[in-house]
Amino acid sequence: MGLVLALLVAPAAASWGQSPSTSSAQAKPLDPALAKPLDPKIARNIELTLRSKLDIPPDYLIHVGPRTPSDTPGFDMLTVSFDVPGHPEHSQKLNFLISTDNKTLERIARWDISKDPASLVPPGDRPVRGNPSAKVVLVNFDDLECPYCAKLHSELFPDTLDHYKGLIKIVYRDMPIEDLHPWAMHAAVNANCLATQSGTAYWSFVDYVHTHGGDITGPDRDLKKSTALLDKVALEQGEKDKLDSAKLSACIAKQDESGIHTEMKLSDILDIESTPTLYVNGEEVEGAVPEDVLWPVIDRALVSEGVTPPPDPYVQPAKPAAGAAGQTAQP
Repeated sequence: MGLVLALLVAPAAASWGQSPSTSSAQAKPLDPALAKPLDPKIARNIELTLRSKLDIPPDYLIHVGPRTPSDTPGFDMLTVSFDVPGHPEHSQKLNFLISTDNKTLERIARWDISKDPASLVPPGDRPVRGNPSAKVVLVNFDDLECPYCAKLHSELFPDTLDHYKGLIKIVYRDMPIEDLHPWAMHAAVNANCLATQSGTAYWSFVDYVHTHGGDITGPDRDLKKSTALLDKVALEQGEKDKLDSAKLSACIAKQDESGIHTEMKLSDILDIESTPTLYVNGEEVEGAVPEDVLWPVIDRALVSEGVTPPPDPYVQPAKPAAGAAGQTAQP
């Protein structure tokens, strides 16, 4: 059983959508009379597993078909379609085997789909923005000195949060890349010092840092000046939110990085190599993607939870047929 997605078997297929004109990769028709519906939760687990394992770009739509009997003991067959709206030439349909206990998906490799993908990227005990009871959580691995993280931050707040109006919650997990960003760890420590007393103060500090990165770095790139400014901003934020100033000052002065390193263990487990990396109920989105790429990912997660997404502002309304407007019936 070979996984024959064009991405994996054809040298020319360096990106998704380049598929051979004839290939055993294409799915063979399954007998509809023998088809059994697949549980939506299992279908969602399969979709997110394929997106993760095959690095499928977020603009691809994935549809998992019903299951039918297979010739392999202990397994059923199902067809998965991969489509890009408006580009039928990039579409593929592939057959997969799914174990009868719904725990294994197989083609060239076996992947565990028994776990909820969202549970693999938990929000942790982190400050929440949005609706704490929302069924969809965006977990962002963030570096406070990273300019691409600042760009994603501007996409998330306020536009994405406003668009979904209580349907999502957002948390940030720490991933300062010290080799590239010398003051990122210091900023993360200060942010967490604020977070121990107030989620509001934490988010205000994060907002400031992500919108004033150039000012913090400074023209002479003096690390001592950068960290001094970060301390000043954090202490001032503590005053605004009426936090325990002595406790906050002691935390900032101590600069204990152990909590940050504990946070970063999850990014190691997930094999995250760059920031920002965002997970939407377990579905990975890498880089500072624009809203028209991010929002369909959020919509998919909402639908999988039985929640209707808000109308997509990027979908243009259908135009009336030529000559239809303004016509009146003739007597």
